Amino acid sequence: MGELFQPTHLLIVGVVLLVLFGGRKLPELGKGLGEGLRGFKEGMKGINEDDKPAAGAHTVTPKAEEQPK
Repeated sequence: MGELFQPTHLLIVGVVLLVLFGGRKLPELGKGLGEGLRGFKEGMKGINEDDKPAAGAHTVTPKAEEQPK
């Protein structure tokens, strides 16, 4: 079994997309996909930055509750 994405596979997928959406819609679809991926990456970067404490921030650990004797 060969590679998953061979040039002929990509060509077939391109022809199918061209037939389904037409030549005028493909640039719009590509632009929308690019903007969506860009927004996703920015959102993920914001989540990763939220996890890190700010510079100079102090972390507070709660006291351990006393256990009954």
